[in-house]
Amino acid sequence: MSKLHLVFGGRVTDPRGTDFSDLPNIHIVGLFDNYAEAEEAWRANAQRTVDDAEMKYVVVHLHRLLEPEA
Repeated sequence: MSKLHLVFGGRVTDPRGTDFSDLPNIHIVGLFDNYAEAEEAWRANAQRTVDDAEMKYVVVHLHRLLEPEA
């Protein structure tokens, strides 16, 4: 099984957390089959929005959700 990673971002209510405040406008960057590609996509989008404190991009390890025991 591939180790899927989802990269997405959007506006958060607090820059220290992950409570996304504008769910209809979440930016889905994409699915990646390895962490290195996901991190590269995350970094590109995070750096593009670095001046906006309310914007946050994250990498979600989908493989951990699909197989939590692994």
